[in-house]
Amino acid sequence: MKTPYHPGELAVQERAGVRAGAAKIGAGIDDTIPPAAAHFLAQRYTLYVGSTDLEGRPWASELFGPPGFVTVSEPHTVRIDAVPAPGDPLGANLRPDAHVGLLAIDLVTRRRYRVNGRATVDAAGAIRVAVDQAYGNCPKYIQRREPVGVRDDGFDPARLVRTTALSPDQQRRLAAADTFFLATTHPSGADVSHRGGAPGFVHVVDDRTLAWPDYAGNTMLMSLGNLEADPRAGILVVDFETGDRLQLTGRARIEWSAARAAELAGAERVVELRVDAVVDAPGASPIRWRLLEPSPFNP
Repeated sequence: MKTPYHPGELAVQERAGVRAGAAKIGAGIDDTIPPAAAHFLAQRYTLYVGSTDLEGRPWASELFGPPGFVTVSEPHTVRIDAVPAPGDPLGANLRPDAHVGLLAIDLVTRRRYRVNGRATVDAAGAIRVAVDQAYGNCPKYIQRREPVGVRDDGFDPARLVRTTALSPDQQRRLAAADTFFLATTHPSGADVSHRGGAPGFVHVVDDRTLAWPDYAGNTMLMSLGNLEADPRAGILVVDFETGDRLQLTGRARIEWSAARAAELAGAERVVELRVDAVVDAPGASPIRWRLLEPSPFNP
């Protein structure tokens, strides 16, 4: 039977001892989107996107719109009626037939759905994604939040800050985060996934280095498999109360040492990221959220 996984994913599944479980779950990966998932996508007002720039560096981004801005025009195609915020690398990364990963997530119900494929911007300005992979994910490590307001005064690009290292304030924000979005890539695709934990689960080592625990998940290990194939990665951290958006890209490595994992509660292994570039956009996310409940899976 043909596997939905590429060699990098198979290698990390084998090393983690979850190859058999991943094979069973992988049977749910398809190249079409069923009606229930299409309905879920159409209800969303946020969408997270993984893409790569001309240097091949992954970036994680966020798109917004009223319910219905994401639609499934046919089972193999997702249409997104949204424009990246000024300064977001996604705007330049949407080259014809560019590899992208999509993550739709409902923070209230902890439901999420992922689509990987190839994007094109059509004549009307909509983003169309031809589906290569579509599948659901488990609710683990998602903090329940509800939206409490929307700011529609736009984002001033003059507030954008680009650096190659993390300022003390950016380090503080990362260390306080309970959620981030991880963009990874491999030769035949791109991906974006959710990572969550108790505040402080992201460890700031210095102004160029982060580390975080990799917790028990659904055994697919797709992000780690991408890092096995290509160590470059991107991170998006959104401050759900202020709308501040922090994007990082750099090179990651997986630490398989049991001793290193034992240093971080609940970790099965540790991922470390060396930062190459930072894009800081204060207030760029228009939706404000209120925390309802931390994930019961958080260590």
